Amino acid sequence: MGILEHLKPSRGLRGGWLTFWFAVGCGADMALYGYDQGVFGGVVISPDYLRVHDLEGPSRTNVLSTVTAIYNVGCFLGAVCATWVGGKLGRKRSVILGIAIMTVGAILQTTSYGVPHMIIGRIVSGIGNGINSSTVPVWQSETAPARLKGKLVILQNALLLVGFSMSNWINYGLAFADGPVSWRFPLAFQLVFIIMIYLVIPWLPESPRWLVMKGRDEEALKILSDIEDKPTNDALVVSQLQTIKYTDEYERTNGMSWGELLRGKGSGKTGTKTIRRLILGMGTQSMQQFAGINVTSYYMPTVLTTSVGLSPDLARLLAACNSVQYLLWSFLGIRQVDRWGRRKTMIFGATGQCFCYIIITALIRYNEMPGYPNAQQVASASVAFFFLYYVFFGIAMQGIPWLYPTEINSLTMRTKGAAIGAAINWILNFMVVEITPIGIQNLGWRFYIIWIVLNAAMVPTMYLFYPETAGRTLEDMDEYYRTNPPLLVYRDKEAVSAKRPERYRLREEEVIRKNDFGQGSAGEEGEKKEDGLVQHHEVVAR
Repeated sequence: MGILEHLKPSRGLRGGWLTFWFAVGCGADMALYGYDQGVFGGVVISPDYLRVHDLEGPSRTNVLSTVTAIYNVGCFLGAVCATWVGGKLGRKRSVILGIAIMTVGAILQTTSYGVPHMIIGRIVSGIGNGINSSTVPVWQSETAPARLKGKLVILQNALLLVGFSMSNWINYGLAFADGPVSWRFPLAFQLVFIIMIYLVIPWLPESPRWLVMKGRDEEALKILSDIEDKPTNDALVVSQLQTIKYTDEYERTNGMSWGELLRGKGSGKTGTKTIRRLILGMGTQSMQQFAGINVTSYYMPTVLTTSVGLSPDLARLLAACNSVQYLLWSFLGIRQVDRWGRRKTMIFGATGQCFCYIIITALIRYNEMPGYPNAQQVASASVAFFFLYYVFFGIAMQGIPWLYPTEINSLTMRTKGAAIGAAINWILNFMVVEITPIGIQNLGWRFYIIWIVLNAAMVPTMYLFYPETAGRTLEDMDEYYRTNPPLLVYRDKEAVSAKRPERYRLREEEVIRKNDFGQGSAGEEGEKKEDGLVQHHEVVAR
């Protein structure tokens, strides 16, 4: 163990302080992501922005939609790149690369004087954000204590809403300013988050799971001891390393190549249902977009002016107020995600979202009727249900779709799975953002029926097919899928329980007891650890 005393991958941070700074670094990155989601909603209704980029008038709606949505194409490309970058560079250096790319994109957008200039800036920023949105949840999940894993990843998504809310209030505050400051300053403000990330991320350690995949076990052991704030020879720390090593060895021996994955082969080869798990992770990302959130997060002022009939200033103010209550309700989701579990929380959210869109659609239909006497009351009621929609989404669907792929996928597929899921999310995001202004302009109230149907379809899908991941370690899920579970999980009480199944806890305690028993004199230490690893293999394989 002598060499471990000289390794300082965590820069002296241990336990709670290390977890805190991980939350700060990853949270700042997610806040930047949220800021980018909201900032363009105010930019696209700035008169100076529309004039400078020749986007004024209904005939330019298609171009305006594309300039807004093209950011998501960049995010898609970045997420696809993350499947390779994450495995080669690791989680930490991938995030640093993503932030460097976003810096260039932010500068290009801020200095834009034409549509091609802005499109390039949007794509470049998107590539950086696509890399980071695929990597940060994985990195946070792999470096969080098991008891805090779900809460911390959901916290990152709540901090995403801090950025989203800030963008709405900055847009509202600058709506009264004349000239280019009304849109250039909000775009330049991205650099504040970028500087914060540069100050924190370089000091954080790499993921111990990625280090094990690269054969750097001693560094991984030191980081695990820092995370748990225990000595490197503590039984819990050693058992965690052995569990990660076993899972990595199993997946490396029985894993599949990209070619096998794309051909739909190899899932039975590993015995851990790789393709099924990949589809489930992609499904949560798809459902986040099918919930209809980006109809309003990108275009809330546009929706409130076009569909509801409010003034631009009032629409901006309500969008800013909504972002605050959205943030507050998302913090309730942090509490409920482990108490209710992922399944029940998502089912609750989808049900509420569907109800809200039903009422919104009916109210907007009456609001669009010429000469309707109660148009003002109907408009006010529809705003209330837009707010209520964000309550359900903030509690349930804002964070879990990003958390679930990091928990459901196997170790060697975790980076690929998170990146593929994020790529699906971004390409669907592009579709929603591209069609929304056109759909509102051409279909009116009928456009919102799409989101009623999609939200309604989510409920049986989640109930029938999605196993619970709350309370499970990443290795617990591998063991669950090695038992060849049925496709329909709703009848399996263990699979849908929000509490960790007893057999996983007993297995872990048995491994810890064996490791504790095996720690004797310093001269016997290496032999006992190797024996502990063999014993652990036997326990997991049963």
